[in-house]
Amino acid sequence: MKATDLLMELLKFKSITPKDDGALNYIAMHFIDFEAFFIEKEGIKNLVLTKEFNKEGEHLAFCGHIDVVPPGEGWQSDPFKPVKKDGFIYARGAADMKGGLAAFLTAALEAKKFNGSRLSILITSDEEGEAVYGTAEILNFLKEKELLPDYVVVAEPSCEQRLGDSLKIGRRGSINARLLIKGKQGHVAYPQRAINPIHEIAPVLKLLAGFDLDPGNELFAPSKIVISNIKAGIGVSNVSPNELELMFNVRNSPQTSLDDVKTYVEKLLEGLNYELEIKKSSEPFLTNKDSKVLKKLNQSIQKITHLVPEFNTKGGTSDARFFAKYGIDVVEFGLCNESIHAANERVSIEDFEKLCLIFKDLIENF
Repeated sequence: MKATDLLMELLKFKSITPKDDGALNYIAMHFIDFEAFFIEKEGIKNLVLTKEFNKEGEHLAFCGHIDVVPPGEGWQSDPFKPVKKDGFIYARGAADMKGGLAAFLTAALEAKKFNGSRLSILITSDEEGEAVYGTAEILNFLKEKELLPDYVVVAEPSCEQRLGDSLKIGRRGSINARLLIKGKQGHVAYPQRAINPIHEIAPVLKLLAGFDLDPGNELFAPSKIVISNIKAGIGVSNVSPNELELMFNVRNSPQTSLDDVKTYVEKLLEGLNYELEIKKSSEPFLTNKDSKVLKKLNQSIQKITHLVPEFNTKGGTSDARFFAKYGIDVVEFGLCNESIHAANERVSIEDFEKLCLIFKDLIENF
């Protein structure tokens, strides 16, 4: 089967998180030379395909997700009936990330040699959701089987303007917080009888909203406090609120920890009556620039695209974070991300075919 045909078939599955809609069975059917493990927990389906090539050497794995976000409104065609038009394929998941998935599946099937010990493919149906029983559960399984890979490529859409312009070698962490400022409800005509939590928080908002907790560095943007929601009042103009709820997120570099965020916010709020709930959902990580998978993938990218990718840690979180916890060298490289999660999501056919060649070259020259 041609690579584009495989992609077109995968795009027909309505695999909205956390459903795979039968896509994992369809994929496994094409890998008769690989050992297949279906891992299911709490309704989440995952697939591991693995093949031993040599007794000695290193274990390389590709990781991706079959699930997609809901299509939403504004599509010019059915989001689950892929359309080829003007050199692009339009469908939900074309870029994020069935395109990357189809590329490494094709590469694994077409590669003529692999000099490592084992080649594996790891696919989850729960990356866009909570991700509790997705890739994390795959890694638990691999650890029990003593099959943890040495190196992993996650085929998330990483490129910005052109295929090959960006290679992610790490990610920022994520810290979420909910702040409750307590006041005393009252009539706005008698403000002295109330404690208005909006007024209480107002003087410190400028030191909270958009504040950089560190300066960042060559590979990490500053750890910025981003307010995502503020809610107060009962919806009328003549009653001051009893309390105010504020939510914020920090995508943090290794320079800023959860304790740093907590300490800074608590210092700002001295003297106020408040509750602060703060937790981290992921840790920042960085893969060494001397890592073999980074060097080899970089060579393959330059060979096929004639571009030198920028090493960076931009964007949100991804399943790459789970591998970093196990000390596994992990990098992310995939298609352009301009249309991900948007209506009329699309992928360039030329870029997709080049991505197949990049992954094939990586396998054959690892």
